[in-house]
Order: sequence, then C-alpha cells, then structure tokens
Amino acid sequence: MRRLFIALGVLAAGLAGTTAQTAYAANVKVTPLGSHDGEFCARDRALVFEDPNGTRILYDAGFTVRGADDPRLGKIDVVLLSHVHADHLGSLHPSAANLGECGSPKFDVKDAPNSNTTKIAAAKKAKFILGGEQRSYFPHMLEVAGGSKSQVAIARFGGEATVNGVKFTTVPATHTNGLDPDFIEGPLAEMLEKNGLTAYVGPPAGYVVRFTNGLVAYLSGDTGITTEQDVTVRRYYKANLAVMNIGGVFATGPAEAAYVINSLVKPKSVIPSHANEAATKGGKLLPDSKTAKFKKAVKIPVYVPLSGKTMEFNGAGKCVSGC
Repeated sequence: MRRLFIALGVLAAGLAGTTAQTAYAANVKVTPLGSHDGEFCARDRALVFEDPNGTRILYDAGFTVRGADDPRLGKIDVVLLSHVHADHLGSLHPSAANLGECGSPKFDVKDAPNSNTTKIAAAKKAKFILGGEQRSYFPHMLEVAGGSKSQVAIARFGGEATVNGVKFTTVPATHTNGLDPDFIEGPLAEMLEKNGLTAYVGPPAGYVVRFTNGLVAYLSGDTGITTEQDVTVRRYYKANLAVMNIGGVFATGPAEAAYVINSLVKPKSVIPSHANEAATKGGKLLPDSKTAKFKKAVKIPVYVPLSGKTMEFNGAGKCVSGC
C-alpha cells in the first residue's frame, strides 16, 4: 500500500509539472528587435511575436532589423507592415548591433529602392499581410527580392486573414502613407522627387492580432486619437494588449497615447513604441524621457521594449515572464 501511495504521489507530481509546462507554453512571446542590445532607442519599432503554436510574426521591421540574416529573427511565418514610411518599411539597416548612439543609431546598409521589410519577407517565404493598395505595390517588390506574389495576403478594414490559427485584421490609423521616391525606380521616381511628392499606396493601418491562447493584441502603427480605438479595437475585438506609438509630432505623444490606453482601448498591458528618443540607459528608463511620462500617465502596467529581451503574455493580457 505504501508503494501505491508513493507511485500515486510521483504520478501527481508529474501531472502537475506537465500542467505547469503546458500553462507556461501557452504564452505569447514578444521580443523587441532594436538597434542597441538591452535598450529602447530612437528608431526602435520592430517586434517579433511568437504564438504558443510556434507561429512567428514580424511587425514593422523598419531600420533596426539587421536584414534577413539577422540571427534574432529565426523562422518568420508572417510579416506585418503598418505603413510605408521609411522608418517602418526600412530603406536602410545596420550591418551589426549597437552602431552609433542609442539616440542616433547608424544604419550603413542600403535597401532602397527595395526595402528591408520586403527582403526579409522574401527570404523567409513569409506571408505578407497588408491592407489598402499596398497589396498592389508589394507583389512586384517581393518578386524583385526573390520572393513570390503569392506571399501577399489582404486584410482590409473589416476583413481577416488567418495563418496557422492566428487571426489578423487591419484597423484604421489616423496618419499618412506616402511612399518616398527612394522606393521607386525610373521616371516616376524622378518626377515625384522633383515635385516634392510621394506615391499613394492606400490608407495607413494598425493591426489586431488574435493569438491561439486568447491574447488579443492591438498594434497601433502610427496614429492619432481615433474613435476606432474605442468602437472597433475595444468594443468589438476586445484587445487586452496594446503596442502604442508615443513619440509625438508625427502621431500621438505621451499624453495623447495615455488617453488612448486609459479611456479608449483599455487593455490589461501596454508596450510603448516609436518613442523617437533614447528612452533608456543601461536598460533603465530615463526619468525625463517621453516614455517615462507615458508610463506615469498610464493606469495599467507598462512594459518598456528592451531590445533582445523577451516578454511573455498570457491569454488575459498579463505579462508573466521577462517583465
């Protein structure tokens, strides 16, 4: 009988361990890919999300991902791009980590007239999920980069794309979306540059991503305050994690972004993005930074995206590791 009790105890402990491992594995991993290791710097936009089922998603690669060979990328199944401004699409990227200063990173590899984002999508053979008329522009650029037109998937406002059980939709962003002549070849590029114009590729967007563990993430892109953040993002999709631009001038600053989080989206956690500053030093938040002002104004947990440091979020939007 004593042996039976011992065996049952061992089995129970094993089952408890298995349950704990399953619960741990059911988190979404979020890894910032910034310009300087362990810091949140001026040009940092890029994030990699990993669903519990292993699906990996790159959001707004911009300048700071070190090309398709960046070892931090690993397998990428989906690429997301909020809009075509160079700091999100990527006309340049660095050849190595930590080039220049956190407040003024150095990017020494030219990607234009193609882009860092397109080259990564092509090399990884990833689905490239887009809204607006961006779907008309990128198939050609993917082919030029060695990819395929079939990689492009559309998710216009109200529509949805699904990859490996992860669901994607675009939501409106109040911003601009002009394609710089640097990303265009031939006479059209010369004409646009001469006249100080950009090419129109449809409206900018944010994304709502619904992961298999129940986490619903709002990726704001560059945006101002919009009623869509209340009506669509909160009421309909019920986002419980937000990635929010806070830089000001070109979109919401710290005060406006805090209002979006506190009064409109109302998630359980928020990751600031697009701060356009050296927000940290030695991995510590600088007290006079815009990011610190945002954190102070927000009523929920704020998780600063330190490059290379992985955070994990459960289905309820709570950070449970790397916080």
